[in-house]
This record gives sequence, C-alpha cells and structure tokens, in this order.
Amino acid sequence: MITALIASTLVFTAQASAEPELSLQQLTSMRCAAAFAIVAGRQEDGNSEALAYPVLSRRGKEFFVRASAQTMEEAGLTREQISAVLSSEAQTLRDEDTIADVMPGCLLLLDASGF
Repeated sequence: MITALIASTLVFTAQASAEPELSLQQLTSMRCAAAFAIVAGRQEDGNSEALAYPVLSRRGKEFFVRASAQTMEEAGLTREQISAVLSSEAQTLRDEDTIADVMPGCLLLLDASGF
C-alpha cells in the first residue's frame, strides 16, 4: 500500500514539474516574446546592436503580453508556468547568443500580429 502511494506521488510530482507541452506556434511566440523583452531592455540601456532594431518598448511589450496570455489560455498554463517558459526561452537566447538569429523572423511575426 505504501509503495503504491509513493509511486503515485512520484508520478504526480513528475507530471506537475514537467515542462508544459506547447505547439511550435506557441513556442515560437514565447521565444519571440523573450527576444523582444531582451532587445527592448538593451535598447533602453543604449546598446548599439539593439538600437539597430525597431523600437520595441511598446509593440514588443504588447506582443509579449498578448502572446503570453494567449499561450496561457490555449495550453491551460498558470502564471508560474508561463513565466518559467519565458525565462527558459530568454536564458536559452542569452546562453546560445542567438537573439540576432531569431530577430528577423520575430519581427515578421510582430508585423503579422498587427501590434
């Protein structure tokens, strides 16, 4: 009995802490939202590479908020889960130094979003 209880608790814990399953579209939106936040912050700091992109303080923020809310709703995520996804995407962009690689596609997605 105790072994079954422990096993079921471990399965539940693993499911609760597992990365949420997101579609390619949702992952792309989260990656772009993270990229926009990073670039907007760097623009505010006067970073010359970031200033080469369109100003993202308003449009990028709007995209970030709406894409996050939409992904939360579609995937049934909590605020903590969406925050973890965004943090993970931002960390990956920084660690792999791939912001410049994703920005062209993300800017197209931003234009297509109408924000």
